[in-house]
Amino acid sequence: MTSQITVDDQVPAKEPGSAPARSGLRGHPWLTLFAVAIGVMMVALDGTIVAVANPAIAADLHASLADIQWITNGYMLALAVSLITAGKLGDRFGHRQTFLIGIAGFGLSSAVIGMSDGVELVIAARVAQGLFGALLMPAALGLLRATFPAEKLNMAIGIWGMVIGASTAAGPIIGGLLVEHRSWQSVFFINVPVGVVALILGLLILVDHRAPNAPRSFDILGILLLSGAMFSLIWALIKAGEWGWGDWKTLFFLAASVLCFAFFAVWETKVAEPLIPLGMFRSLPLSAGTVLMVLMAFAFMGGLFFVTFYLQNVHGMSPVDSGLHLLPLTGMMIVGSPLAGALITWVGPRIPLVGGMVATAAACFGMARLTPGTGTLSMSLWFALLGLGLAPVMVGATEVIVGNAPLELSGVAGGLQQAAMQVGGSLGTAVLGAVMASAVGNSFGDNWRAAGLPPLAPEQQALVEKGVQVGMAPVQPGTPEPVAQAITKVAHDTFVSGMSTAFTVAGVVAVLAAVVACFTKRGENAAAGAGAAHV
Repeated sequence: MTSQITVDDQVPAKEPGSAPARSGLRGHPWLTLFAVAIGVMMVALDGTIVAVANPAIAADLHASLADIQWITNGYMLALAVSLITAGKLGDRFGHRQTFLIGIAGFGLSSAVIGMSDGVELVIAARVAQGLFGALLMPAALGLLRATFPAEKLNMAIGIWGMVIGASTAAGPIIGGLLVEHRSWQSVFFINVPVGVVALILGLLILVDHRAPNAPRSFDILGILLLSGAMFSLIWALIKAGEWGWGDWKTLFFLAASVLCFAFFAVWETKVAEPLIPLGMFRSLPLSAGTVLMVLMAFAFMGGLFFVTFYLQNVHGMSPVDSGLHLLPLTGMMIVGSPLAGALITWVGPRIPLVGGMVATAAACFGMARLTPGTGTLSMSLWFALLGLGLAPVMVGATEVIVGNAPLELSGVAGGLQQAAMQVGGSLGTAVLGAVMASAVGNSFGDNWRAAGLPPLAPEQQALVEKGVQVGMAPVQPGTPEPVAQAITKVAHDTFVSGMSTAFTVAGVVAVLAAVVACFTKRGENAAAGAGAAHV
């Protein structure tokens, strides 16, 4: 469901101070932000709400564990592989068009999932969701970049980040309530009315601000090479925990990724209109912002992966309760993002970014000290500090990447920012998962024997250790209470010890990110979109 570009819909980007006249709702910057935020909310909500529905989907559709993993992995792969190409489509055809197509396609895919009676159709529609989500996210940033004057862009990105934080926080809570009181299908059907509202607002409000020197052709080979590189990298990271880092399959996909990236880099220097002009990376702030986004996502998403298991399996919370306990984190991100936008506008991004990553590192080191008996207050303080640290990084790194790219490449820059987050999150989950597996393997056997529990056969111990890696205690029905308590204590102590090591690694990565943040600065091209519409 798309709309045709008309003369009124497409407005070439102007130089600062030459704002075109506009009338009514169309093209108003703050209304543009509102329309974009509704669409982004739908995608961000879907990122966390689906995990709560997976057990119900498995039971209702008789899906295997591999099927359930593909419901998540299919979406993640489609999104990560397509982001930069989708950004280029926005630069070529206009961000309004790609945003509206993304909204319509995402809502339609959600409806298909809700009406599915087989897991194969659910997986296929989740892949479609990833593709349409990839169209939507870079286009949202491109529209904000072109619409807002430079002095108000950071505030807009801050509010954009606030919407993502709020939606991410609400996902497990809304998902738990819907699955408990309605059905797993309702988790997907909720996207349909949200998508309709976003589509109507987009048709009424959004305007294309096409750069005069926007790309006119497509780098097909570049798209294929980059897609192959991203697929191979993300797939290797997803499967490394199952296959093992030294397994030939893991090494094959990692090697394929390196080769595709290398050929892509060579090809981009030869083609007339490259998918990603490598000259973009001559901008040290843009390159630093991209690396910073990868490292931030590594520490945040990789560490947060274990917090969910800690709350649900060690403390015995329901998905809704665990979501409520994470509200200090997301609440600080919600409150902090617009404040960070104002601060970055005032002092520039460098100081807030360095300070944010230092706070993130402190929070990671603090969470490394959590124990099975840590109370809610102590947890909440560390979660709140983590949210406070992440808020300026999410806003500032986005502004550094998008603001230092030429206006005609704002879609590619938006895709690059999102792709960096996907790669960093996948890398953090995989690497910290390997750290956890190693820590559990090194200490579980000794802890088990020290507790005086009966010895386990090697095959049985390997199976038990996989459960302990996610905080599960292997207590069988009918086990005497004293023995069950001893098993639970060993499992939880071992898991928390491994989580401590993982958070320590995440903290070190956050310190490295703080160093990288020293090389960032305000976007040199941010003013290119200013005046395209005035506030």
